[in-house]
Amino acid sequence: MIVGRFAPSPSGRMHLGNIFAAMLSYASAKQKGGRWLLRMEDLDRQRCRPEYAETLIDDLHWLGLYADYGADATDGTALQYFQSQRDEFYLSAFQKLRSLGAIYECFCNRQDLMASSAPHLSDGHLIYSGKGRLLSESEKDVLRASRRPLWRLSLPDVVDSFTDGHYGPQSANLAHDRGDIIVRRADGNFAYHLAVVTDDALMGVTEVVRARDLLVASHEQRYLYSLLGYDSPAYCHFPLLVATDGNRLSKRDRSLAMDVVRQKTKPEELIGLLAVFARIQPSWHPMSLAEFVSRFSWHNLPQEDIIVDVNNLF
Repeated sequence: MIVGRFAPSPSGRMHLGNIFAAMLSYASAKQKGGRWLLRMEDLDRQRCRPEYAETLIDDLHWLGLYADYGADATDGTALQYFQSQRDEFYLSAFQKLRSLGAIYECFCNRQDLMASSAPHLSDGHLIYSGKGRLLSESEKDVLRASRRPLWRLSLPDVVDSFTDGHYGPQSANLAHDRGDIIVRRADGNFAYHLAVVTDDALMGVTEVVRARDLLVASHEQRYLYSLLGYDSPAYCHFPLLVATDGNRLSKRDRSLAMDVVRQKTKPEELIGLLAVFARIQPSWHPMSLAEFVSRFSWHNLPQEDIIVDVNNLF
């Protein structure tokens, strides 16, 4: 059974890029006869709010996107799919990593990190030097008196390779191309990589569909899966929706926020527009959700980012 998922962050109103992600993940799973779950990635408790999650769910339902299980459940299980309610699972994973000696305390502050990291040549990703691994216990004791450490996953000098469902063969040296990643912040909150791997594994996710900016992060996540004793899901990444200036669409683009979009279009019209982006149809015509699912093809979807004329869209 294929299990796909949509895992948004309820930190504001969804925009067109978020909806595009939801549609592609839904279509990819449903076309294969699979199931689709909805998870709220609300680890950032300061920015994420319950009312944003409620509005997000309403926007999905307006389009006809209902999860088979997840955060929009009506049987009392919805909170099981909010990351803010799942610390016990992350703690268990964290403790396993600690017992394996796979993580270590890092006392570097922001200034230290900027000084001890180097950008990866291809994408500007800052690669942590591993400075924290070199500290002696006595040095750590001194630092603990003045600051709380965060915890990093020690990535080995090995090459991870996999085939993305859309972008094809991928390969990276974990230590040299990615660097040691944070799994728990200094404030005690668990970090994105640990949470998403733990959740996808425990929720039975077999297919992860997400934007191409997270493609390179698949390598460290695959390593986390192996350490925790789980099989890695299949990955399918898709191009970003970008404005004419090349910047990706974001929640700052108010003209593309779902409250504005819903005033200007009907569900079938918006689905038809997304179908143009996905190269399902050549021009904008209304389309049903069922037709979008049946006609969707990873082969037709472009690999280059999709330019959206924000000012002349509707």
